[in-house]
Amino acid sequence: MKPDLDRLVPACVREFEPYIPSKPDRELQKLYGCRRLIRLNNNENPLGPPPGAQEVIRRFPPPRGAVYPSGDSYDLRRELAAFHGIDPDQVIVGNGANEVITFVIKAFCEPGDNIVTADRTFAVYEWVAVFSGIEARVVPLKEGRFDDGAMLERIDGATKVIFLCNPNNPTGTYWSRDTLTAFLDAVGGRQIVVVDEAYFEFVEAEDYPDGISLTRDYPNLVVFRTFSKMYGIAGLRIGYLAGDLKVVDMIRRTCVVYSVNTIAQEAALACLRDDTGHVGRTRDMVRQSRDYLKEEMGGMGLPVTSGEGNFLIVKLPGSDTLAYRKLMHEGVMIRPMTGFRYPNHIRVTLAGLEAMEAFAAALKKILA
Repeated sequence: MKPDLDRLVPACVREFEPYIPSKPDRELQKLYGCRRLIRLNNNENPLGPPPGAQEVIRRFPPPRGAVYPSGDSYDLRRELAAFHGIDPDQVIVGNGANEVITFVIKAFCEPGDNIVTADRTFAVYEWVAVFSGIEARVVPLKEGRFDDGAMLERIDGATKVIFLCNPNNPTGTYWSRDTLTAFLDAVGGRQIVVVDEAYFEFVEAEDYPDGISLTRDYPNLVVFRTFSKMYGIAGLRIGYLAGDLKVVDMIRRTCVVYSVNTIAQEAALACLRDDTGHVGRTRDMVRQSRDYLKEEMGGMGLPVTSGEGNFLIVKLPGSDTLAYRKLMHEGVMIRPMTGFRYPNHIRVTLAGLEAMEAFAAALKKILA
């Protein structure tokens, strides 16, 4: 007898539209008939990990694959705590940012509660809330930025968590220290405010805040960071959160231990200890590629949204999903933005100059 899924599965799960990941590159190359595939869709760092992290991965002894990792990322938490000047118990390490998002929502929300976030931002905040049976209140951006006033207006007694992406993916806009602290003052500790700083290491603006340093004055503030973007170990899936000791203790109760593998933990340690100028080299590459693409897109008459982070958005004269398919035939993979509620826009990762030239040539060709 088949299980009665209508009865067994909550409506919030049955009605949720699942995210379908792309096929492996080899399958995409067969599908689109391209000899190579330049990945400009996931904001990955083409320079890869810093040399020390590469060495950790290269030399990992296979017999250690049979041994469970540190269940709470013991050594990494201590290194992160020393790096940020906080207590190790103020840090939780997770299997990528997606897992720590889930930890926070599980810790503070139950059916009948809600979260507040933006309409054109990292979608996982909304997704995790919705398939957990939690209402997601989605506030439109204002001039490409999080609208602090409108977000405050959507808060009510059932609001438990507010999610901010700073700088925002996909617009690259950010809240200054003054804007963020004014918002935190207005919230006044009534909700948990999560600031996702996945692109922290790319930011060069002088008024951009270091969220972790603000947790001393704002105990309701929780900050996310990742090793996937700047540090180039997205394939190992490792990120972390930091916050007030008592708040983090509540979140830790929802954690699944042993979810972060040993290679990821040790590679992340090597990233923190890197003294080879990896961050500077990556920033130089991003800056050069941003300048190049802005000039090229301007020459094609295509508006560009570009801020902090290793990406920018290009507005097209037609369908972004059609452009995606046509660019794939040219061996270039970008992110169509309809899923971000940005129809007719594409997001492009700022990679090496050769990749930028290939993208610009392919786009020019498909638009001709």
